[in-house]
Amino acid sequence: MWIDTHCHLDASEFNGGSLAVAEAAKQVSVDGIVIPAVHKNNFEHVAQLTRQASNCFYALGIHPMYVPTSDEQDLVLLRDRVAGLMAQANDNHRFVAIGEIGLDFFVPALMQSPLREKQEFFYVEQLKIARDFGLPVLLHVRRSQDIILKHLRRIQVVGGIAHAFNGSVQQANHFVDLGFKLGFGGAMTYTRALQIRRLATDLPLDVIVLETDAPDIPPSWNSHGVNSPVELPQIGGVLAELRGMSLLHIAEATSANARNVLPRMSR
Repeated sequence: MWIDTHCHLDASEFNGGSLAVAEAAKQVSVDGIVIPAVHKNNFEHVAQLTRQASNCFYALGIHPMYVPTSDEQDLVLLRDRVAGLMAQANDNHRFVAIGEIGLDFFVPALMQSPLREKQEFFYVEQLKIARDFGLPVLLHVRRSQDIILKHLRRIQVVGGIAHAFNGSVQQANHFVDLGFKLGFGGAMTYTRALQIRRLATDLPLDVIVLETDAPDIPPSWNSHGVNSPVELPQIGGVLAELRGMSLLHIAEATSANARNVLPRMSR
């Protein structure tokens, strides 16, 4: 019934209990959890989790905050791994996207040379991998929407999700025009998050997907705790309240949106 389109279930904050967390999420009808990789060192870990938890799927990519500790050979490794997965006879449907990739212009060090240029290089090269294999992308767009969009117009992929979206209506429309859905999660539950709540209320429902970004971005009722995919139905309840819709309608619509933009989840 619910799909968490962005959850770092492999994170150390879960203290080795990731499988128990996935099972607890299943008990509250979270039937899909997408786990994005962030660095070559966790490529195998996220894949392993999906082999052990029936409601989990994964993406492979190098997160912009891990670009400083990555090198060009890691991009070769990523491309080779994706090629191997896509060549498998069973088409390995648990692998659904390239991600988490993108740009982070919030962390000061990442905005200065040479890391800014290195970020853009890694982002562009990973877009090329997604394009070449016909895969959607999970995008990190923190304070970087316009540059993200500039490269998306140049290197066209099949679409994806702008994770933790917090841009303008105009930027939202540009992402949608390029085949993207927009991710909303715990930040939407805070009454002071006026722009995010306005977007969640006013954007067409068919462009919205839900996420937790667990263990990060906890919702308002758990603001000092470790976030979890178990929180997703209640986060969905906030979206239902904002839009004046039933919980069932929100669950069905956002899950359909997720499967639409991540079609390998439905194989």
